[in-house]
Amino acid sequence: MKVIGVVGLPASGKGEFSKIAAESGIPVIVMGDMIRAAVSRAGLEPNDANFGATANRLRAENGMDAIAALCIPVINNQTAPLVLVDGIRGDAEVRLFRKQFPAFTLISIDSSFEKRLDRIRARGRSDDFVLPESLHRRDEREMTWGLGKALAEADINIRNEGSLEEFSAEVISVLASLGRER
Repeated sequence: MKVIGVVGLPASGKGEFSKIAAESGIPVIVMGDMIRAAVSRAGLEPNDANFGATANRLRAENGMDAIAALCIPVINNQTAPLVLVDGIRGDAEVRLFRKQFPAFTLISIDSSFEKRLDRIRARGRSDDFVLPESLHRRDEREMTWGLGKALAEADINIRNEGSLEEFSAEVISVLASLGRER
């Protein structure tokens, strides 16, 4: 099984990448789902503050690769030849995935601050916000997890500044090229 991971700042296009992969029949493991499940088990309100605090707590208790470690059994239960991990936030997670899955490929998605803020304002998730300061704070929080280092370790980089159609075409092309590498 080949495992690919997607990394990027909030609202860069990771979720859209994953949606396209899922529509192509590729199983998608969302790292944020591990955090959302922990927030739910704790009986906390599903908002950005609780997601961030829970992610920080899991990493403090179990190491910076704690969320990735929660994903490994889920990945190993997949039978597809290609599996996608969405939402990598740090270099420790990348190292764990590369150790567990030798053919691991990391894809970074890059998008401007303005585009990302526009997307956040439009999507309406419970952990979203509308103020630029809030996005800056979230970017800074995720950088403390090693996000910048993970972005620098990407094997493939995709710039997501154009239309959804342009981005979709590039994602389909990248997935097709990775699907042939078995």
